[in-house]
Amino acid sequence: MSLEHVSFSYGAAPLLTDVSLHVTPGEKIALVGRSGSGKTTLLALLQRLYEPQQGSVYMDHHRLAVVDSAHLRSSLAVVAQHPTLFPATVADNIAAGRPIAHDALVLAAQQACAHAFIEALPAQYATRLGTSTSLSGGQAQRIEWARAFARRACLWLLDEPTSALDPEMVREVLDVMVELAHEGMTMLCVTHEMGFARRAADRVIFMADGAILEQAAPEQFFSNPTTDRARDFLGK
Repeated sequence: MSLEHVSFSYGAAPLLTDVSLHVTPGEKIALVGRSGSGKTTLLALLQRLYEPQQGSVYMDHHRLAVVDSAHLRSSLAVVAQHPTLFPATVADNIAAGRPIAHDALVLAAQQACAHAFIEALPAQYATRLGTSTSLSGGQAQRIEWARAFARRACLWLLDEPTSALDPEMVREVLDVMVELAHEGMTMLCVTHEMGFARRAADRVIFMADGAILEQAAPEQFFSNPTTDRARDFLGK
């Protein structure tokens, strides 16, 4: 995936300005910066939720605008800040994230993943998620993670995946993210968890006002940021 000189505005408000970024297969990138700096908009463009008004987004050397939608969906595993669940069973929600699998071992692994997450939820959630069913942020996030695992995608897009979780669950999810990183997943993660960025990222990208101001290996970024904006961000 890559962005080349991408700009995007919502109404009169510029959200991204001349952003260029290349994600190497197997690379783990932590996107950091204050709220409103453009991080989530960048992930949305990679999902083709928006089209850039200037510049281009590429996947496998093809402009994203011409990539088949089914191929794009099967290539991405997305864990959003606010999970979107369907009014169906938990297992069906998780299954919605998986590609069609013909290998019996793969199907068995996907089913085991679904059951493991179902067992971690209160009993009433193992049947049906109707409009009257109320899930906690952590419970919904568990289902979102299970759906992403089932997809077996080549690129993970994580948008503040710990924001709705209690401290114990944050530790669990961060451990999972570090494990995924060490397994060689390609990962682009918007996060305020600096510990994860230090432990698992190959590159930290600092954004402000819709632009990439700084990018470096974690040890360099945290020990010797080169811009005043990054130093102020880390200081706070």
